[in-house]
Amino acid sequence: MAKNDPYAALRIREFNTFLLLRFLLIFGWSMQFIVIEWEVYTLTKDPLYLGLIGLMEIIPAFTMALFAGHIVDQREKRNLLALCIAAFSLISLGLFLLTWEQAVGHWETTTILYCIYALVFFGGFLRSFFGPTIFSLIALIVPKKVYPNAATWSSSTWKAASVLGALFAGFSIDWIGVDYTLCIVFVMVTLSLIITFQIKKKPILNPNIGESVKESLKVGLRFVYSDKSILGALSLDMVAVLFGGTVALLSVFSQDILHVGSKGFGVLNASISIGSILTMFITTYLPVTKNAGKKLLISIFAFGLCIIAFGMSKIFWVSIVALFLSGVADGVSMVIRQTILQLKTPDHMRGRVASVNSMFVGSSNELGAFESGLAAKIMGPAVAVIFGGTMTLITVTTIGIKNKTLRNLDLTKDIEAHEKEEEIA
Repeated sequence: MAKNDPYAALRIREFNTFLLLRFLLIFGWSMQFIVIEWEVYTLTKDPLYLGLIGLMEIIPAFTMALFAGHIVDQREKRNLLALCIAAFSLISLGLFLLTWEQAVGHWETTTILYCIYALVFFGGFLRSFFGPTIFSLIALIVPKKVYPNAATWSSSTWKAASVLGALFAGFSIDWIGVDYTLCIVFVMVTLSLIITFQIKKKPILNPNIGESVKESLKVGLRFVYSDKSILGALSLDMVAVLFGGTVALLSVFSQDILHVGSKGFGVLNASISIGSILTMFITTYLPVTKNAGKKLLISIFAFGLCIIAFGMSKIFWVSIVALFLSGVADGVSMVIRQTILQLKTPDHMRGRVASVNSMFVGSSNELGAFESGLAAKIMGPAVAVIFGGTMTLITVTTIGIKNKTLRNLDLTKDIEAHEKEEEIA
């Protein structure tokens, strides 16, 4: 295998353009999520309403996921991404106008809540298309031998945008208010739309254009469930996100347990992503492809321990450290998961595989938010977080014991095979 080049993907101009548009898009998306969570809890003071945000997003995201994967595999990826971003910009504009109307006292609280949930519902529909489109587009921009490095930089960019978006949103709410913070989100998303057109149109690699939806989905599901390494990775991520997600309750912790206000809320959100970013940058120099399965299991187990520590903490700096370390563990697992999917998925099935991934993982974010809100209502926020971390530990231990294929997974051979293919070509 060739010597590792930590900047291999960055030497491709179009990939740098892709990273810039992704940064702007996720920066805005992260800000918007933080603002919505903050605004809903401020209006209601009830964690169950935070859970409803996740429920409103998971319904369309889950039900549309497989169909979205089929569409992505049948369509040109650059223009499809531009269409998704344009629609997302309308949601951002709607949220800005909605909160601006509230700020000037024109609308009642109940009306504001209903409208927020409606826009979140539409956003869930769009998210079912975003994941498969971005996943497929990356593979068309970089050669196969660069997939692991591209996955690392893409994930790092996603996390960097998340941390900066979350941090900036917390301070921005304090400085200029909810409404103008959402105006900034609209600007960021619009800029990402403009940059999208700097990427050239890509060929459609699916040999079965016009294939029926039923047959297309059947083939995609059969592939995912027949590959134990992909299925195991998706299952682990789903459970970690479903039970180990604390983000939906951070507004509760920041206001009612740690008493640190909107700025502390932004710091708590940012600390998770900072840990992930540092880890991801390190993995560009120290690839995690060797013994990838064992490293994935260990990282998610460590993630569960950190979540339990956060739930038990009542000290702000201890909570920050716990979330930071959970981000470190999550960063390792994210790079490994993305590398597994990129290396193991055929080009003509990327949209459908990514759609199954969004059902397992993306929808789990929203379902996890609902689970966290409901559990916090029943058990209290601290106990709910500890329960989620414990369930994560139990699940990763069970999968590690039963899924031998995943446990023994080593991706170095896959990388070497792709390098030989491209040398022959």
